[in-house]
Amino acid sequence: MTVCMYVCTLLFRILTVPLKLTEAFGMQGIYKRVFPFIMFKMSASYNDKMKDKKKELFSSLSDFKGNNGPLRILEIGCGTGANFEFYPPGCTVICTDPNPHFQRYLQASLAANDHLTVGSFFVASGEDMGAVEDNSVDVVVCTLVLCSVNDPQQTLQEAQRILKPGGAFYFLEHVVAEPSSWTYFFQHVLQPLWYYFGDGCELSRATWKDLEAAGFSELNLSHITTPLNPLVKPHVMGYAVK
Repeated sequence: MTVCMYVCTLLFRILTVPLKLTEAFGMQGIYKRVFPFIMFKMSASYNDKMKDKKKELFSSLSDFKGNNGPLRILEIGCGTGANFEFYPPGCTVICTDPNPHFQRYLQASLAANDHLTVGSFFVASGEDMGAVEDNSVDVVVCTLVLCSVNDPQQTLQEAQRILKPGGAFYFLEHVVAEPSSWTYFFQHVLQPLWYYFGDGCELSRATWKDLEAAGFSELNLSHITTPLNPLVKPHVMGYAVK
């Protein structure tokens, strides 16, 4: 199966050469304008199927509220604001995303979730959030983001820099499947195509290894199987404490 996987993956790499050329010549900017609309539609479906898991994950957010003021949450790759409905009332949310075209959908989500206080929106990658001060938030949230950042470890280091001592990093991410499974096979074969239509998303990342190596003082991590597309069925969820 391994040889077949490599041959099929090579075939898909060849088929995506035109897409690679459009990226090289800067033509992906057109797709970046369309991608937020696609994610707006997909996020609603994802939330519908994952509502119970998200409620479970975010149920302990308030445990990390500091003594002074409301709970301060920073969300990396906030996208369309699909997590906002799960945040506790009265918290302040600071948002970052590298794609400025998400802001239109983000504003709509904020308007629909008036139990939140809006902080700032920064156009920034997960690896470089220099506009956010050190030790300034109680919680950092990162869902379906570590699959597409260029450097997961740097992103996790940035999250730790921003978190207050004792603060928590919450995550929900799809990951690579067991090597002996057909899901693993198709994750690798379809990855070259998925990368472009998923705006840089990687199906084959073992994200739990990055979390284990990030140096948090405590890591609470669960592997779960979700009711989603087979390619993204395997997930990890949980939180890590600075």
